Amino acid sequence: MCGNTMSAPLPAIVPAARKATAAVIFLHGLGDTGHGWAEAMASIKSPHVKYICPHAPIMPVSLNMNMAMPSWFDIIGLSPDAQEDEAGIKRAAENVKALIDQEIKNGIPSNRIILGGFSQGGALSLYTALTTQQKLAGVVALSCWLPLRSSFPQAAANSANKDVAVLQCHGESDPLVPLMFGTLTSEKLKTIISPANINFKTYSGLMHSSCNQEMTDIKQFIDKQLPPVN
Repeated sequence: MCGNTMSAPLPAIVPAARKATAAVIFLHGLGDTGHGWAEAMASIKSPHVKYICPHAPIMPVSLNMNMAMPSWFDIIGLSPDAQEDEAGIKRAAENVKALIDQEIKNGIPSNRIILGGFSQGGALSLYTALTTQQKLAGVVALSCWLPLRSSFPQAAANSANKDVAVLQCHGESDPLVPLMFGTLTSEKLKTIISPANINFKTYSGLMHSSCNQEMTDIKQFIDKQLPPVN
């Protein structure tokens, strides 16, 4: 069942108000579902954009004493040198690429798709964008890190997204994924992607969460990267 997208319920979707000419695929954090982020996206939606918030499959998570919960891949620890679930991360990235392919089949080209996520979901969105040959419109990476970072830049050798626009956001008071992780991730990204395309924003007092200013910044990024086509 692990890593099989069919084992999770269908994504939460905020449909476009008119014909969808662009899409945002947004991945939730550990233990969550897509519903909360679908509500958040509905609050900043643009009429020509479809928002897709999939639900992670349920699996045991080492970090949480092997309790089963929604998780894109196993997390063994949250320190920068913690062991990582390489097979699980790669399998999850393939599942996200399949979601992107589904939208391409629905008539939305990949360069009209933004991939994003929060925490574990943000980590997966970064990893997927940097390893896929699907050219994306942008990446929104919230309160997260780059998985398997020692495999880069080599792992991005065939990526179509070496000049992709990235909005990376992080709370300055995050106790779970400390700001230092975000800073290290931003520096690493600059060795893979054109540094001018990486916008790293931090928010005073924000913990492992989102805030109104961050949502406003996300809306501005989406509107800039996915303008109406007609």
